Amino acid sequence: MKNLLFPLVIVLFFSTIATAQDIEYTVANIPAELKENANAVVRLDQKNIVIASRKSMITTTKSIVTVLNENGLSYMNLSEYFSGRERIKSIEAQFYNAFGKEIKKVKRKDFKENSVSGNSIISDGKILYYDYTPIEYPFTVVFSSETETSNTAFMPRWFPVPGFSVSVEKSNITIKVPSDLGFKYKEFNMLDNPNITKEVKSDGVSFTANNMVTYKAEEYSPSFDSYSPNVMMGLDFFNLEGVDGTAKSWAEMGKWFSDKILAGTSELPEETKVKIKALIGDEKDPLKKAKIVYGYVQEKVRYISIQEGIGGWRPMLAKDVDRLGYGDCKALTNYTKSLLDAVGVQSYYVRLYGDRNKKSVIPDLVSMQSNHVILAIPDKEKYVWLECTSQTLPFGFQGDFTDDRNALVLKPEGGEIVRTNVYETKDNTQITKGNYSVSDDGMISGKLEIKSKGIQYDKKLNINEKSVDDLKKIYKNYFSHINNLKIIKTDILNDKDNIEFTEKISLEAAGYANKTGDRLIFALNAYNPSSSVPQRYRNRTNPFEISRGFYDYDEVTIDLPKGFVIEAKPENTEIKSAFGDYKTEYVILNENQLIYKRTYQINSGQFDKKDYENFRKFKEQIAKNDNAKIALVKKQ
Repeated sequence: MKNLLFPLVIVLFFSTIATAQDIEYTVANIPAELKENANAVVRLDQKNIVIASRKSMITTTKSIVTVLNENGLSYMNLSEYFSGRERIKSIEAQFYNAFGKEIKKVKRKDFKENSVSGNSIISDGKILYYDYTPIEYPFTVVFSSETETSNTAFMPRWFPVPGFSVSVEKSNITIKVPSDLGFKYKEFNMLDNPNITKEVKSDGVSFTANNMVTYKAEEYSPSFDSYSPNVMMGLDFFNLEGVDGTAKSWAEMGKWFSDKILAGTSELPEETKVKIKALIGDEKDPLKKAKIVYGYVQEKVRYISIQEGIGGWRPMLAKDVDRLGYGDCKALTNYTKSLLDAVGVQSYYVRLYGDRNKKSVIPDLVSMQSNHVILAIPDKEKYVWLECTSQTLPFGFQGDFTDDRNALVLKPEGGEIVRTNVYETKDNTQITKGNYSVSDDGMISGKLEIKSKGIQYDKKLNINEKSVDDLKKIYKNYFSHINNLKIIKTDILNDKDNIEFTEKISLEAAGYANKTGDRLIFALNAYNPSSSVPQRYRNRTNPFEISRGFYDYDEVTIDLPKGFVIEAKPENTEIKSAFGDYKTEYVILNENQLIYKRTYQINSGQFDKKDYENFRKFKEQIAKNDNAKIALVKKQ
């Protein structure tokens, strides 16, 4: 009798567990292929968007995310944004352990409120969030919310897989919208994907993704949205902070923005107009006048950020910027434009994405895009671009924050998509010339001059105002391959007229050459060796990108110690590939002096994943040649 009852008790025990616990949340139920290489698994990401009118959008969200380890914490969805026109109707979360047992329940009153101003000194944006500290892994979080806004200018971009090292069981987004609002969408990287389905309805559309495995983070990968599935959406007729807008074409949208958002913001005090005209004097050339105005703005105002209501899109009044001496990108651009108008120079307000990684306005989906504003001055068939937030950039110079991307230029007749300045490979130069001597005990001492242009100039600007001590630290890091380094002297020149950055450095280091008996051995490329070799991948999954090309040329005269002769030296080398070119040359002047010449060019471009190993080997060859050594032996 005991033997019969025991199995029955076991069955009843486990049946009770299965009933009491929601089997949906147990980690054991996740398919093995979704846990492979994953830090987190999205069990469900459901977003329903109902746009009832031009001024009403309600979004209901439910997400279930299993966090497998600490690196997966960033994929918890535990916050919502709100401001003057966005409100959170409901928000809550529950946490479950690996077996599906609830370990914590969080109500709205438990969420914390914080400003999302970031660098803004004026902002009405806030965030409601819950800061969860896990006590064990894995665990599952269930998050639910409902938000409502009158701002329909922005619709969420759907990413079924939200990032690297996260897999997805199911992701769905459903949009319901009246037909007269002109709903539109654009799909990216979804062609022939069997895991993604689309259902087009009379009142909207629905996208669903199932069983999406992880994407690996790999060196030189392009931006995630350039190769992962996603959908971008927008409306032809929308509302932005109480202002009705239209986006049927870029021309029409640009005209609306100029007429409804920018109108009435350009008035300047009369005394300021008189002052700027006096500075211009008799100058007639538009670009020379613009350069004077740009210098005036850089001296007079400083950058702050403002994100409050329509102020997130409408600039401060030009007369207020003039009075206060500060403004954000919108305000400073509009102020500069107003000053140019006052002296008869035409310029255009430009909206674009500011980011060190190139990000473009998508030209074939007319919608509210961008996060930054600059100015464009027409110059024959091209434009001169002005970054009005910077007090250091030269006139007409774009750094890597706004270069080479699509931007919306607002002309009097309407908006137009234009490409910002593209720095070609030979525009981004670093020319190093110098000398060094090696003593018979292995000490190196020398001087060099580095001249940088283009994006390489841009990368040097951060050292322009550094102290002598800070410069020494920077150059010790730059020459970190030289042990026992002493920076003797530095001299920095930022030539804004020619947009060229010059660095002059004197240095010395004991023991640079390795002394073994009667021999000295050292690397000839003392000043600019490349040591970076991309990681090897057995099975590369992503394409790869070289976002910006560059050109380096080095020419260094080397004085060898007297009483030594060259026993062995590297051979001249030349490497050519689709990724760039590399060349070294060793010119012996006499038994105690030689010249080292090096040319290194990297080409920008996007490449197939199958070419990655060749690129890695190309970089490996360069690193090997840059470390090539010469051997000297003492005369007998």
